[in-house]
Amino acid sequence: MPWKRPLHPGIHRHRASTFQVGVFQDLKLCRAALKWKFSQMIHRCRLLQNPGCAMQWREVAHFACQTLTTDPEPSTVSWDRSRQFLFRRNDIGRSKAEVAANFINNRIPGVNVTPHFCKIQDKDEDFYRQFHVVVCGLDSVPARRWMNGMLHSLIEYDDDNTPITGTNIPLVDGGTEGLKGNARVILTGTSACIECTLGLYPPQVTYPLCTIANTPRLPEHCIEYVKIIQWPKENPYQCEIDGDDPAHLCWIHEKSVERASHFGITGVDYKLVQGVVKNIIPAVASTNASIAAVCANEVFKLATGVCKPLNDYVVLNQSDGVYTFAFANEKRVSEASRGS
Repeated sequence: MPWKRPLHPGIHRHRASTFQVGVFQDLKLCRAALKWKFSQMIHRCRLLQNPGCAMQWREVAHFACQTLTTDPEPSTVSWDRSRQFLFRRNDIGRSKAEVAANFINNRIPGVNVTPHFCKIQDKDEDFYRQFHVVVCGLDSVPARRWMNGMLHSLIEYDDDNTPITGTNIPLVDGGTEGLKGNARVILTGTSACIECTLGLYPPQVTYPLCTIANTPRLPEHCIEYVKIIQWPKENPYQCEIDGDDPAHLCWIHEKSVERASHFGITGVDYKLVQGVVKNIIPAVASTNASIAAVCANEVFKLATGVCKPLNDYVVLNQSDGVYTFAFANEKRVSEASRGS
């Protein structure tokens, strides 16, 4: 069968759809206006636990959004190159935001990515108010809750307690963990938000202090003991643990091996130490690509009205075959979700 060039996504901007929202207009006539109006923001506190966010930037940029802003905090380290697609050896030590922004600006014509090397909490309300949609690839529940609260605090309500159009900024959130991933669309003030669905997030793995101190059974117990008890006691470098400092990791690895040997435990290696200290989540390229594509597609639908957005949550599980399912969460009234 002869090979055919795939259709460019731009073709969907020029024709109506049975799933369109409201009155659809041929975006060929207003593409120039759309490019300057539709500002796009992708947030990262840290790229550490969700390497797919680098792919998120690329996917969204392909939809001809002209202005993007990124907010990563840490610098690139050596092991990022095997987990994240945009980083090379000469990027080690550089800001991840700057590396990703330069890559996309050079790769995709017409896209202007502005990097911000800071925490998302460092920006005020006026900064977030300028965007028409926010895309998150955050690595923690507290960060998601903060962004959710910020966007809800920007909403203005009329006398009927209905969000005023233009003040409720949609939030598209995606995340991956190994072979599992999820994406969701939050229409702030209307649909279920992060606060409404906190039960969907698994609790962080912790170990009882009495176990790691007295009867360790796992390699992780030995590493946690050195991290929580032995490091503060000996304080070898007169500072807090830096998970990106090889000297710190080597010291923790050495002490963890000694403790594991004392209790007859095997399996403590440098990679495991790195994972426990930095709480590293496994990265799978296919999962990252799938969730990034879902997020980009939802941004496209929100921007154009060519189709109704996701309602409102989709999960992906590739642990045994491929399974995906979409469902709508129940909205609950929460003062925290309104940013108060």
